[in-house]
Parts: sequence; structure tokens; C-alpha cells
Amino acid sequence: MSVKSIRIGGASGYWGDASFATPQLIANGDVDYLVYDYLAEVTMSILARARSVDANLGYAVDFVSVVMKRNLKQIARQNIKVISNAGGVNPEACGVALRVLIADSGLDLKVAVISGDDLIEQSSKLASQGIKEMFSGEDFPSPEKIASINAYLGAVPIAKALKSGADIVITGRCVDSAVTLGVCLAAFDWPTNDFDKLSQASLAGHIIECGPQATGGNFTDWRLVKDSLVNIGYPIVEVLANAGFTVCKPAGTGGLVSEATVAEQMVYEIGDPQAYKLPDVICDFSEVTLEQVSEDHVLVRGAKGAPAPQNYKVCATYIDGYRAGMLISFTGFDAEEKAQLYASSGLERAERLLKVLRLDPYSETSVEVIGSGSQYGKKFDNQDAPRSAQEVVLKVGVRHNSKMGAVILIKEMTGLALATPPGLSIFNAGRPKPSPVIRLFSFLMPKDGFLIGIDVDGVENISFQDEIFAAVGIDAQSRPQEPICPKVDEELVVVPLIDLAWGRSGDKGDKANIGIIARKPEYLPWIWAGLSEGDVQAHFSHFNPSRVERFLLLGTSAINYLLHDVLGGGGMASLRNDPQGKAYAQILLAHSIQVPKSIVQGVATQRMINREF
Repeated sequence: MSVKSIRIGGASGYWGDASFATPQLIANGDVDYLVYDYLAEVTMSILARARSVDANLGYAVDFVSVVMKRNLKQIARQNIKVISNAGGVNPEACGVALRVLIADSGLDLKVAVISGDDLIEQSSKLASQGIKEMFSGEDFPSPEKIASINAYLGAVPIAKALKSGADIVITGRCVDSAVTLGVCLAAFDWPTNDFDKLSQASLAGHIIECGPQATGGNFTDWRLVKDSLVNIGYPIVEVLANAGFTVCKPAGTGGLVSEATVAEQMVYEIGDPQAYKLPDVICDFSEVTLEQVSEDHVLVRGAKGAPAPQNYKVCATYIDGYRAGMLISFTGFDAEEKAQLYASSGLERAERLLKVLRLDPYSETSVEVIGSGSQYGKKFDNQDAPRSAQEVVLKVGVRHNSKMGAVILIKEMTGLALATPPGLSIFNAGRPKPSPVIRLFSFLMPKDGFLIGIDVDGVENISFQDEIFAAVGIDAQSRPQEPICPKVDEELVVVPLIDLAWGRSGDKGDKANIGIIARKPEYLPWIWAGLSEGDVQAHFSHFNPSRVERFLLLGTSAINYLLHDVLGGGGMASLRNDPQGKAYAQILLAHSIQVPKSIVQGVATQRMINREF
């Protein structure tokens, strides 16, 4: 009998997500599958260091020791299947730990472990091949600096593992949405060339891969979200055999599932929405539609797909020196001036000591005074943005090629504490420790060079190569027609973008994306006219993006902006207060937009309603 629908719960959005997600979903969610996403590039480097110390480590140990240990019997009782990339750089060790836990619990569950993504043993070979970084063109890092090298695998091995009878599937590095797509491929037995269905299911995975960010977390209109910070519901997608799906959450939980919360998550951390490349399919989200079918239930349709890329994306992480920094607060009159003096003095003293010790100067320094407008570049477009403060937080960071050089900054900054202008306070006792600078190196490798393995309890071993489809380019003529402002015979007035749109931002390496969704379709032409690539580049000029691209998603009245080289290296390589661009949407929502005067009353009323909740 064919399956008509399945329910998938998104139980983890990163390593460190809330431990109550799993018990909440299995208690109230009525789910068939639980999917867990644990991995980011920084996580991979941390796990790689753990494996280098102990060959039995290198995976998200708390997935086994906490999440599964506390909930496994109930999961087994409900016959829920579990799929997780908690394997990190050592999925085999994760599988062994799970099998021990299952045996100790007196359960009979099959564990499948997927391998083939880890290329760390090939680091010297890859370094000799003249591979260049796919975005910056930089040379391949020295093998002795490399912490991890992993390909982003897709959903097909997950589907094969489930079809082989696995109850729990553990992967190493795979794309975040693959854990959901793999479930759908197995449950509905879709052919791997039904690209529209694959795109739809990948979108379902993309929406739940960050947990409660789809159910009211990180939402522009946060006042409308009920009981979000204590009892927020984790997301569930109910996927139909035709690949349409509904986003919801467990009954009785906090949060909000609306067209706006789902739209914000859809545009999160994407580039070109018509060419969102995954190992199994190239997705086109530009015509996706969202429909609120009932309270906290949103129907999602309209994703399109094209043949998958012929290469896997591979990401290496490597150590490139050390960084150190401090957070120090100042209170009172002229707080910003005090903070700036303290920072410049500490850096001058540190640089002086570097010369005495014959160490290189700092390769990069960063000073941000939070509360004084440093994140806005002090370019405020409306009266709601902060202009002055009598209390600020000073953030100072440096990068150096040696650990000693990084330590000197901390020593000299703390050594100023008794000579400081008045109003200084430091919450944490002791001195912060320097940490390695972890950089990301991305490149492409042909799929036919990978042999993917699936080990089901050591009894069944499957080896295969991913299917390769003919490449299909994106037709420039298929781009949506740009919206045009209607002619109006009335005065144009200025409003902040937040009155017209919702926004969500995130990172991809050293790039940041900002998705802007019009609150009403009629607002979209005015936003498009008033927020060009040049406008966004100027708005973020203090972060110096090399270029800005923008893309239309007409189905959701949205625009996605992609800012290149804007995060100071991004992730652990950045010295910024916001190295992942998470607040960039909030910064852009302060931008001024011209609209007809007749619109103003409507947006002002909506803003007042939002603030009353």
C-alpha cells in the first residue's frame, strides 16, 4: 500500500540546540520521522580536533548520550525513524556508540552509517593538484594546517539506508536539507529525476533545518509570537506524495506558523533562488506560494527543479593563525569616547610590546562600540535608529600568526583597567583565551570520484556512486519580470522598510544574504524601486561588500540580496561582532523607502498593532 503522507519533525538546527525539542515532538507531534541537523563548518573543525585527540570522538556525542539516551525507548515504541548528521567527521564511532546504547536499552533497532564524504586522508594529494578556492581563487591550504575536508553529500544514500530497513541513519557531512529529502525519497519511492518533487522536498527540509526559526524564532514581528522564548514549538512538515507540504508545530506549544514566518525561513541563507544548488537537484523557489490554511498551518507549493550538479561541493577548514578579543562596557557621559580611547590605547600598547618581542604586527584589528551605531555605520535613515548612548559595550579583536601575539592583546587590554576613564566594568573574571582562526576553503569535485558507503549494523554493506545528470544552465529569459511602480497622482512620503517588509539574513562563508518579503504584494514595486543593489551596497558601506546582487521571488513578493565579501572572512575567521550576518536584515530594515501617501496610514496602523502584542 502506497504512503499518502508523512510527518517529519525538525528536532535540531545546530549543535547545541534545545534538548526539549525531541520529547516535545514525540509527545505532541504525532511524527513518523525525526531529523537532526548538527553541522556547520566551524562545527566540523571542532569535531576534527576532538578526533585528533581521541579516535573514538569526532561526532556530536550528546546526540547519543543525551538526546537518544533519554528518548530512545519512546521513539522505538512509536516506531519513529531517526535521521541525523550527528556523525560529523566520525560517523562510524557515532554508530558504534548508538549500537551500544540500543543493546543496553534492550531494544532491537537497526543503525545505518553513511560514509564517503571525508577526504582528510587525501589532503596532500589535493594540495598538489593546483585546486583554487571557488570564490576567492586562493591556493589550496598547506596540508599541515587542515582540520577537515568533507564533501556535501545528498539524500540518495539516506533513502537507500531507510529502504534497507534502518531505524536510525547516521551521516557525516551532508547538505542540511538532505535528511528530509532522503526521508521523502524512501517513503514515496520517487524517481531521482522527478526534479520538481525533489525541489519541493528540499524546500521542506530547508524550512525545518533551523528548528524554531520557522515557527516564530528570529521573526521580524517578534511581538506577535506567543510564548516563544520558553515554550516555542519545533517545526513539523506534513509532506504529501505529490510533494506539496504543510508547515505546522505540535499542538499546545508556543510560537507562530504564518506565511511570514515560513517566508522568512525560506529566504534564509540562500543565494540565487532560481539556482539553489544541492547534490540531488537545482532548486527554483521563485514561484513558491504560501497559504495560511488554518491557525499555525501553512501550505507550501510551487518549487521547481532542474537536474542536479555533476560535482559535489567540498569544504576544507584550516587553521590560519590565532585571534583574541574582549568585551568591556562603559557607562556615563561620553561613553563612546571613553571606549574608543581605551581601545586605541590598548592596541598601541600591544603593538609596542610586539615590537619589543620581535613579533610581527597584527594582521588585522577590529574595534566596534556596540550601542553607538557601529553596526549601522552611524548612517541612520529614520528616527527609530539609535543615535547616542550613555552606556556602550566595547569589542576589540585582533588576528596574529602566533598564539603569543594574540595573548599580548588580552594582557595589555586588561592592564589598562586601573588607568581607564571612569565607567568601565568587566563581567567575566580572568582573561579570555585566544582561539585558532578557522578559515573555510570551498571547491568542487566530480561525483564520479566518490564511493559512498552504507553500513547497516555491520551486516549489510552497500557501496554506490551518485547518479550524474546532464548539466542544464539557467535561462536568462526565465528571470521574473521586474515590478514597476504604478503611476500615482499623490505625494510620496518616506517610511522605514520595516513598515513595508519582513526580513531575515544569514551567511554563506564570507557572503551574507538578506531576504526581504513585502508585507503586501502592492508594496513590492516600491521596495524594488527604492532598494537597488547600489542602495544596499551604500547602506553597508562600513562593512565594505565587494558587490551586491538581488533576485526576485514573485511567488512570495520577496527580494533576496546577496552581499559578497562582507563578513570579514565569516565564521571563526572574522573579528566582527556579527561574523555571520544574522543582524543584517535588522540593519537594512531601517532603510528609508518612498511610497504614496495613501499607503502610510495602512503601514502605520499595522506597526501599531504589532507593537501592542
